[in-house]
Amino acid sequence: MSEFLSIPIFDDDFYKMMFRFLLNISFLTIIIQWLYYSTVKKRDYLFTYYMIGIIVFFLCFTLKKYELDIGMALGLFAIFGIIRYRTNPIPIKEMTYLFIIIGVSVINSLANQKMSYAEIVGANVIVVITIFIIERLLFRENTRTKTITYEKIENIKPDMRDILIKDLEERTGLQIVEVEIGSIDFLKDTTSLTIKYLKNS
Repeated sequence: MSEFLSIPIFDDDFYKMMFRFLLNISFLTIIIQWLYYSTVKKRDYLFTYYMIGIIVFFLCFTLKKYELDIGMALGLFAIFGIIRYRTNPIPIKEMTYLFIIIGVSVINSLANQKMSYAEIVGANVIVVITIFIIERLLFRENTRTKTITYEKIENIKPDMRDILIKDLEERTGLQIVEVEIGSIDFLKDTTSLTIKYLKNS
């Protein structure tokens, strides 16, 4: 086998890696685009979902080729435990999809010879079908979300909530069921609001 700087230039695992990557990215696309985005209509997390899924896949596939000692394993666990996004907290639903993306990528990358491709594909299909049943059939919400910039910053106080919702409904013509206050810019007297409203409004 040809080597460059003591590293093999090519081995047969390349084919395995590329086939599993195509399998992984195909199921990630189904989950992210068809199940998540078509329902929520929020592009905020699409880049994050794809990149985390891809990086986790290659990271796990690469680490699988090495026998990690207990120190290395604990070190990696500590790194993942420390790293977190310095942004607003991720909503529960988006966090659940993130966990699904990571889980699917780990399954597709770490499955060994004891697990057939039929079992790998079956596991992915079961995840997709389960999400579809829960998302589209059992707990289908009749609401949508939208993020807007709001300038009447005095209305975001807790005791002004009813006035805030009434003002938003008059401006948008939507029947609002929930309002979540995001970032606040006191220099411009504006705030970012995420509103949840009925689809048929």
